[in-house]
Amino acid sequence: MPSVIGKAGPPADLRRFMEKRLDVHLSGGRRVVGVMRGYDTFMNIVLDNALELRGRKGINKQIERNELGMVVIRGNSILDWECLDKVRP
Repeated sequence: MPSVIGKAGPPADLRRFMEKRLDVHLSGGRRVVGVMRGYDTFMNIVLDNALELRGRKGINKQIERNELGMVVIRGNSILDWECLDKVRP
């Protein structure tokens, strides 16, 4: 019996990003930076020592920081993300 894969394709393999710092860009213009502690097949991720960054990079460059601790971020709210630490290929 063939395995069934969702419309988005096979789940992402994020193991190499475990215990690495990520800068996650979310819908609504929000950003969260933290250490990835876990994930699932829906790309929901768990970040520890998370810091929310809000604000604009315009003339004032005022960025509001809010310490969140450990958070779960739903995969459908993630626009993109960047690993801030060195990752093995």
